[in-house]
Amino acid sequence: MEGVFAKKFQARETIPLIAIEYRSAEGQTELPLLVADLLRRQVALIVGNTPAALAAKATTTTVPIVFVTGGDPVRAGLVASLNRPGGNVTGVSFITAELGAKQLGLLRELRPGAARIAVLVDPKWPLTERFVSEVRAAALAVGQELIVLDVRSDREIETAFTTLVQRGAGALLLGIGAFMSSQRGRIVALAARHGIPAIYSWRGCRGRRSDELRAQH
Repeated sequence: MEGVFAKKFQARETIPLIAIEYRSAEGQTELPLLVADLLRRQVALIVGNTPAALAAKATTTTVPIVFVTGGDPVRAGLVASLNRPGGNVTGVSFITAELGAKQLGLLRELRPGAARIAVLVDPKWPLTERFVSEVRAAALAVGQELIVLDVRSDREIETAFTTLVQRGAGALLLGIGAFMSSQRGRIVALAARHGIPAIYSWRGCRGRRSDELRAQH
């Protein structure tokens, strides 16, 4: 750690009691207000996903910010570089946006006869455009037909599954983002119900799928 992080957190002999303030936004427009509220409470550290970290970065240059992102933090505008993020922002990246092409390849190996592969994404997530772009490029290179479906709510997830079944999708690739992750139980259950092989970005989905299948019998 360097800069603000070093000054704030290094060389402490004892660890004080820590109060954790949780905040959750219904939409990204609420994030600046939530960040402002946390700053009024004089928090020592802000932890959040990509949109939350960007909102915090735009608001303060002194309070340390730790992000957890599924994409490239440099492209997202979170840090200047991976080796030396600089400023008051650091974090962890799973680079899931760039893994879309690899996931498509694995799905094609598992379902070589799938003429169409559905891709379920949240269009509001900042890294979705990058994710879809990577998947489309990989599909174009091998002549794979895609069915890209946007979902923004529980109801749209149900509708999307009806659509992909009607259009003959032989497999399913799940997009990234907080909403998609929060709906993973529903998505896994629907994929199992319709008998559609799917590849996920989250650990634990294999167990969830087995539980859902057992619950149906």
